[in-house]
Amino acid sequence: MRDSILKAMAITRIRAATMLNPSTHEKNDRLCNHCENRRNASKLFTDPINAMRNTNPSIPFEQRIALCHWRPRFAAVFAVACVGLLGAGHAQAYPDKPIRMVLPFPPGGSTDIMARSLAQKLTESLGKQIVVDNRGGGAGGISGTDLVAKAAPDGYVLLLTTSISHTAGASLYSKLPYHPVRDFAPITMTAFAPQMMVVHPSVAAKTVPEFITLAKATPGQINYASGGLGTSTHLPVELFMSMAGVQMVHVPYKGGGPALLGVMGGQSQMLMISLVGALPHVKSGKLRALALTSLKRAPELPDLPTVAESVPGYDVSVWYGIFAPRGTPAPVIHFLHGTIVKILQTRDMRERLAQDGAQPLGNTPAEFAVLNQAEVAKWAKVVREARIKAE
Repeated sequence: MRDSILKAMAITRIRAATMLNPSTHEKNDRLCNHCENRRNASKLFTDPINAMRNTNPSIPFEQRIALCHWRPRFAAVFAVACVGLLGAGHAQAYPDKPIRMVLPFPPGGSTDIMARSLAQKLTESLGKQIVVDNRGGGAGGISGTDLVAKAAPDGYVLLLTTSISHTAGASLYSKLPYHPVRDFAPITMTAFAPQMMVVHPSVAAKTVPEFITLAKATPGQINYASGGLGTSTHLPVELFMSMAGVQMVHVPYKGGGPALLGVMGGQSQMLMISLVGALPHVKSGKLRALALTSLKRAPELPDLPTVAESVPGYDVSVWYGIFAPRGTPAPVIHFLHGTIVKILQTRDMRERLAQDGAQPLGNTPAEFAVLNQAEVAKWAKVVREARIKAE
């Protein structure tokens, strides 16, 4: 996942570097399919940071690519500056009242813990209360996400969600009341984290290859637990089964917690879940860890292999991201982005994320948009091939 993030960031920066030089852009038209949009003056300030980087078209293409490697610290400073330059009437007052951060999940999970830590820091930074609003009703976080999609685009209602919950719904539900790309303005990915593949201690497999061999020898006899249809504990296993060529039985529970208890109790045999949820039970011996779902091993767990070491190309990390409703003014988006990135760089926040096995990110709105679109396509393929459909 980290390699995918870096690749998407590089693509975004290449596109930005050609934005204000049509002649150079035409010579490199394979890099970007949005030439006409880039020339449209009305679109210029949807990404003012990139515009500022490239205002001198006489700079060689390669040098302008190098200019894109700006530091997040500069991004935060420039975001504040652009608020003053663009839409001053709105920006000078923002924020002048509390901001609601909607979580489309029940309280108590890793996303809730992260949101409350971030909300506290934002409250201190902005001088206005950030209210965390858990809206866990409805499958796949639909009700809470829809609330934000239909909110006024003024920067006072935000969505903090996770990758699979946000991006898979468009493929799972035929009548989803919003679109995960078109109806939201990306602000930033706050962090990403791998999951852990765990089994009940009674399972006769101590490695991923041994588990694959066992599953192939007993097709349809191993139960895997999930927190529900289309969740981050469900679709990664479907991807694993497709890539490893095995068949298991899906046992959906009402949430990740009950799914974890189901595996520890032996009703189900396998689960992919967050590190913070699994690790204490692995240490106590109630679960056996087989692998991490990321491409690379985690520094804090150097002896635990990855699924990709046995199933080449397998890569699933859950990202956490913040969105605003579509149409939120660009100055507000960049102001929030800069403020949040600055918070993610603090020692307190980095340590808080590390406790959950997560790494801070803080990419740009444009980079986040590329990754969000890529995740929609990735999980659409998994849902289609597994013939999963939610009602």
